[in-house]
Amino acid sequence: MSVSNQTIRNERDARLVEYAERVAAQIQKTASLYDETGEFPFEHFRILEKQGFFKLTIPKQYGGEELSLYEILLVQERLAKASGSTALGVGWHLMTFFSLSHFRPWKESVFERVCKAAVEEGSLLNVYATERASGNIVRGGKPATIARKTANGYIINGRKAFATLAPIVNHFTVLAYLEEEDKVAEFLIEKNDSVRVIDTWNVLGMRGTGSQDIELNNVFVPEEALLAYSVKDVPNRFTGHSSAYTLQLPAIYLGIATAARDFIIQYAEERFSPSLGKNIIEAPHVQEKLGEIEILITVSRAILYGLAEKWDTHFQVRDQLGTEVAITKYSVCNNAKKVVELAMSIAGGHSLSKDLPLERYFRDVQCGAYNPPLNDMVVSLAAKTAIEQYQRNKIISSITV
Repeated sequence: MSVSNQTIRNERDARLVEYAERVAAQIQKTASLYDETGEFPFEHFRILEKQGFFKLTIPKQYGGEELSLYEILLVQERLAKASGSTALGVGWHLMTFFSLSHFRPWKESVFERVCKAAVEEGSLLNVYATERASGNIVRGGKPATIARKTANGYIINGRKAFATLAPIVNHFTVLAYLEEEDKVAEFLIEKNDSVRVIDTWNVLGMRGTGSQDIELNNVFVPEEALLAYSVKDVPNRFTGHSSAYTLQLPAIYLGIATAARDFIIQYAEERFSPSLGKNIIEAPHVQEKLGEIEILITVSRAILYGLAEKWDTHFQVRDQLGTEVAITKYSVCNNAKKVVELAMSIAGGHSLSKDLPLERYFRDVQCGAYNPPLNDMVVSLAAKTAIEQYQRNKIISSITV
């Protein structure tokens, strides 16, 4: 197996990697089982809670570890090698607290309460924005989930899709449309009899994330449950600071790719070919594919961790890296797909067998294309950025001539 890793910078990084690998080793034992059944891996989350995983991105002032962006990527990449589903599931919790820690629009008392619930009670948190009818409001849609003002709070009705962690969360937030104010707002919801989890999650990959539907039937929330308004073209916790919290997504798919790399090297080293008269790792075409795999992983790590370090250390540019964040997600996720495909081409038809982990890696890694931002949005953004930069330079050149 390859041991090269240019991302471990110091002793603290090394300790975090050792911690993540220790946790991942426990998760890996039953990862394929939960993939096969599609059941939510409560067992994995008990392990994560016991190991303090839920508090990794919570501020130190509220009992958390307050890991930097770079550091949380190191941890999540390792967990994803064991189980992409579990890493993605807990990742949304970690991303939620990371974004809230750096762009804090809520009342501090509410934020403190949910932080302490995570640290002291193991309570997970996620936001549910997507709806089957209107899609994700990131693309400009208005939520079909409606919040109506009452004397003491709000009544909320609606249904959210892709509600990751739905089977395990005790509270969560939703984006809802306030009819009286013609605004979109984020509300904190506590699970009760008016909240129904609908088991709709039976999918190709990432089968253990519990991304089911959640239905809200006349759910009453007090006034303090209105956390923040979401105003078009005004930075919020989802878009502020270049949405850097979403870099966890490519880190997860990179972790799956490295798992495929490690497996296929071991497989090639141990598999004898009668036609070659030696193990297939010595075949030139196999080594060529392994070289391509290593290049893709090395390039992905370089751009992902390079951007994370820039974001962590250069505060003045945090709001200017949106295009880089999107391109990094696009590049790393697409590279991960190529890595798994190359690994499968080395194993040949055996790669389709459920006796090998490659088919699980293949299914899981496809899901990166459907996590935001989607490929078409990234390509469009990159084109607009290039055109704007060209036109800006053209104007500057015409002025200075």
